[in-house]
Amino acid sequence: MHNNKRLPRRALGGLLLAAALPAQAYELADLGHATVDIDFQALMGAFHSDRGYATGAAEPRRYRWQEGVVTLGAELNPKEAGLYGRVSTVGTATWGDGDAAGFTSGQERELDLEDAFVGYRSEALGGSPWSLDVSAGRQAITLGDGFLVAGDALNLGDALGDELDRGGAYYLAGRQAFDRTAVVTLGHAGWQGQLAWFESDNPAQASTEMAALTLAHDHGSGLVEATYLRGLGVDETQADDFLAERDGMDVYGVRLEQRLLDDALTLRGELAHQRKDTRENAWALEPAWTFGELPGQPTLSLRYSRFSEAWDPLFYGFTRGYGTWFQGEVAGNYAGPFNSNAEVWRLGLEGSMTESLHLGLLAYDFSSRDTLDQPDMGGREYNLYAEWLPTDWLYVSPLLGWYAPDSSASRGGIQLGDDSTSFYAQLLVGVFF
Repeated sequence: MHNNKRLPRRALGGLLLAAALPAQAYELADLGHATVDIDFQALMGAFHSDRGYATGAAEPRRYRWQEGVVTLGAELNPKEAGLYGRVSTVGTATWGDGDAAGFTSGQERELDLEDAFVGYRSEALGGSPWSLDVSAGRQAITLGDGFLVAGDALNLGDALGDELDRGGAYYLAGRQAFDRTAVVTLGHAGWQGQLAWFESDNPAQASTEMAALTLAHDHGSGLVEATYLRGLGVDETQADDFLAERDGMDVYGVRLEQRLLDDALTLRGELAHQRKDTRENAWALEPAWTFGELPGQPTLSLRYSRFSEAWDPLFYGFTRGYGTWFQGEVAGNYAGPFNSNAEVWRLGLEGSMTESLHLGLLAYDFSSRDTLDQPDMGGREYNLYAEWLPTDWLYVSPLLGWYAPDSSASRGGIQLGDDSTSFYAQLLVGVFF
């Protein structure tokens, strides 16, 4: 028997788009040993979906909405070793119908503090070959490829309740900083170790607190990295039964990246294990071949990823571009699966027409491992996109998508109305100085 209940809030996520944009800054002052720089970034998105999805408060109708994120920041940047820091503010908004899952209503507006941290870095600690980087405050943290942690980027609106409202702009995910952090990184001869502590102030993440330890080795043609995460606590008033298991959770992970055959072949893989009330596993394997002799140097990639029935996706996010780790623009953001209770095949073809124009085609096949106690999120999706940087301050990215679910919401799936193929479109525009 199918269960049509809405998904718990653990599964939601938005695109960490800012990771794709080149960094720009204006030098405000030269202090000799460091500079004070200011930067401005504005992201706008226009979206269309033929269908709504029963993961939030959506209804069976067409959705059209817009999102905006504006960030203004100031940084202290040392020319070599020394103190550094950043403070920034971010404004977010959603207009129109709200998103296709019903996480936002279209009425969200919020201006708030984003980054506020200080740090110290040295490339030769005390004259030794060791490098050191220490920082603390309010900042985003990414571990590895973003499979487990890539900032606190879940940005809900008020559609599911005012207590979850983080200002909207769900897809653009303008708020990424953890509320409180401390990070120490040591490096030497290709080795890097990192010890981190971070605490969220995001109600949709139950204000999770965690500690992390990573050890990575870059051997020239690739790297190997091991990760350990420990759940230190959650806000019990915000946590459902699933999120409550993060208190005392242990997560063990290992990932690899290897370049072969004169860098034409790249092999990426990641394996993670969670110990909580149950034992959960997730893994992914992705070979990719770059045709360096062809115009545009296109890359053909194939990835298989698998997430057990009660796998907690934690703070996964956008790192290497479309499809990592929000798999499918419709599925990864609105319809699911959200990197839990899923098997996903992804086929990608990407290349550059010019230095400023990048094109890509992504095809996905999704299946749910458990469809008795959880909704069936199986289906197929196709995304065709372009990324264009006509100047050093302007970013334009149109995307078309087609999503075909295995089942409608009335038959145990997620898509509202029917199980016909749904058309999706978005246009993203960013300016940054």
